[in-house]
This record gives sequence, structure tokens and C-alpha cells, in this order.
Amino acid sequence: IISHHDRLYYLEDKPEVSDAEYDALRFRNESIEKRFPFLIRKDSPSLKVGAPLLGAFKKVKHRRPVLSLDNGFEDQDVYDFLERTRRFLGLSPETPVEIVAEPKIDGLSAILLYQEGVFNLGATRGDGTEGEDITVNLQTLKDIPHIIDAEDFPFTTEIRGEVYMRHEDFMIMNNKRQAQDLPPFANPRNAAAGSVRQLDPQITARRPLKFFAYSCDDYEPFHVTTHWAFLEKLKNWG
Repeated sequence: IISHHDRLYYLEDKPEVSDAEYDALRFRNESIEKRFPFLIRKDSPSLKVGAPLLGAFKKVKHRRPVLSLDNGFEDQDVYDFLERTRRFLGLSPETPVEIVAEPKIDGLSAILLYQEGVFNLGATRGDGTEGEDITVNLQTLKDIPHIIDAEDFPFTTEIRGEVYMRHEDFMIMNNKRQAQDLPPFANPRNAAAGSVRQLDPQITARRPLKFFAYSCDDYEPFHVTTHWAFLEKLKNWG
């Protein structure tokens, strides 16, 4: 059932269930696997990240694996996360932990490879190890700088983020489509994902897409000690 919904969501951009219903299916599957590890299948959804490759675009191998976020459904999940963080950092249970909270932007994950400050390659997350080369499409986004001319920008880095549509832009686009007797898109997330994976970049260029950067493959070259400082650098670089 989960694989069926993954195919509709990632490959066809036509989800049948809400995010909450899908998360409940994943949570149930993971709960069963924790209780009965011998039932874990080789094709278990818990072992996969993102979507399989479509085949229409060239394959791209990421410099480091691109992982997905975990979900928290109850207060205890947050407490458990903080406890794991303290354990990982070797901190006492009483030590305060500063965290950065960000909105979860729902679109399509994208990885931007910059070499010597030049945007050379853009890819989807794919299965976490390999993605699809969508460089030409991403180059049409005004939110993505082609050149970053800054002394403190790393020589080579993968900037990671989300391609998305704002709700108001999505509504305007759908109104135009209906006026042209074209079928409206189901929601902003699917509209963004479908737009980025067009084989014709001119179609992508006509869509109101935006990009929000929030991560990278390696923080060390950025010379920061907090995630907030990293986000500030990204903002300064555009």
C-alpha cells in the first residue's frame, strides 16, 4: 500500500491520501518492524528515501547521502529527540540544548552543486544516493544564484533545499489554467514537483517556482558553530 502511494506521490504527482494518512501508514509499518524485526522486507519503505528514478533524466550521484526528516507525532517524540541529541554530544541530561525551528516547506527536494562559486549541477534527491539531473530546469529559478562571488563561500559544496510554490502564486496559476480550459493542479507541492521535472525547461520557466536553501552536504567548510549562523550565511549569499 505504501509503495502504491509513493508511486502516485513521487512519480505521478497525484496523491490519493492526505499526508496524515500516509504518515499513519508509515508509522504502523515501522511499529510492526520494531516489534518483529524478522518481518522486515528487503523492499521495506523504512529502508528507502524519496522516490525511484524516472529514467527520463540523467542519473547523478550525490557527494554524500541525502537523508529524509523523521516525524514526531507527540510531545514525547520531541523529548526523545533532545535526549538522543544530548547522548550523541556527550552532554548531561540537564544541559540545555539550543535548537532552530523552521517551517516544513512542502515541495521537491533539490541539491545544488557549486564549484568555485559557480552553480554547475542541480539534482533531485532521488533514492538518497542517486538523483536526477535537473540542472537546466533549476537554472530558470530566480531564487537560485548562478554565481556566488564571496571569499568565504566553500570551493566545492552541495547546497540542499526545497523547490516550492507559494499558495497565492499557486491560486493565480490555477485560475489561469482554468480560464484556458486546462486541468487545475491538485496542490502546490505536486505543482512544484511536476514543474521541476518537465523535459522542456521553458515550461518550468513559466511556473512561479521558488527555492529555499536550508542544508548542505558538509558544514565544516562554512566555518560556523550553529545552524542559525549557517542559515544567515545562506541568506547573505542570496
